Amino acid sequence: MASIQSIMKGLLASVIGILVIGLIATVVFAVTIFVISTGAGLAGYEPSADYVVLAAALIVVAVILTGGFTPRLSGNRDDGPEDGFDDRTFN
Repeated sequence: MASIQSIMKGLLASVIGILVIGLIATVVFAVTIFVISTGAGLAGYEPSADYVVLAAALIVVAVILTGGFTPRLSGNRDDGPEDGFDDRTFN
C-alpha cells in the first residue's frame, strides 16, 4: 500500500509541475508578444499578428533550448564531487 501512495504522490507532483511550467510558459509567451509588438511599433513598423506570433514562438523556443544547453556550454567545473551525477540545474 505504501508503494501505491508513493506512486500517487509522484504522479500528483508531476501533474502540478506540468501545470506550473505551462502557466509560466504562457506568461513568458505573452510577455514576448508584447515586447515584439511594442518594439515593432517603436521602430515604425506595423507587422501582422501572424508575424508577431511567429517571432515570439521562435524566440521562446530559442530561450528554452538555450536553457537546456547552458550547463554544457559552461565548461567543466572541478568544484563538485565526481559521483557521475549530471546536475543540469547547477549554475
